[in-house]
Amino acid sequence: MSNEDVAGWVSKYPDRLVGVAAVNVLRPVEAVRELRRCVRDRGFKALRILPWLWNLPSNDRHFYPLYAECVDLGVPVCLQVGHTGPMCPSDPGRPIPYVDEIALDFPDLVIVGGHIGYPWTNEMIALATKYPNVYIDTSAYKAKRYPQELVAFMKGGGRKKVLFGSNYPMLMPKAALDGFEDLGLDEEAANLFLHENARRVFRLQ
Repeated sequence: MSNEDVAGWVSKYPDRLVGVAAVNVLRPVEAVRELRRCVRDRGFKALRILPWLWNLPSNDRHFYPLYAECVDLGVPVCLQVGHTGPMCPSDPGRPIPYVDEIALDFPDLVIVGGHIGYPWTNEMIALATKYPNVYIDTSAYKAKRYPQELVAFMKGGGRKKVLFGSNYPMLMPKAALDGFEDLGLDEEAANLFLHENARRVFRLQ
């Protein structure tokens, strides 16, 4: 789907949707210009990159101009982390060393690691603990399938570090919340997870 398709849906439901840009990372100059256009002209709130789609680790040089532009624009980059659902190599989704190096090279870059990093979830938790601007989202996982170490992180020191995600249209939001009540989150942790963390990270009104 194109960025213009996304902009069209957002314009129809501006009180419910915000745009996240996608670009051709193999053409860095064009990619930076498209990201800039989406954020400045269309009001998009983030950049989405799937390293497995390009079979490139997230610290590859093709991505670095985009990370720098995200910093200048003040928007997060949303990276897929963890293994791949499609029949593609999973190595590009490793949190360590790839996301670790990005966070070191771009300390002002806000990084949201999607898909909880499984089977390297503990690595993502370590990075979210280590770096102020690294976060985790739970997209593509039902609540009843969250690893226990992630749930413990959400209840404790990581309550401001984990964002709810579905994986629409592959996993609908209602289905993604299956088992949520059984997680045992207190009211503050639940509110942070379901909306307040996203509101803060993506600078939503």
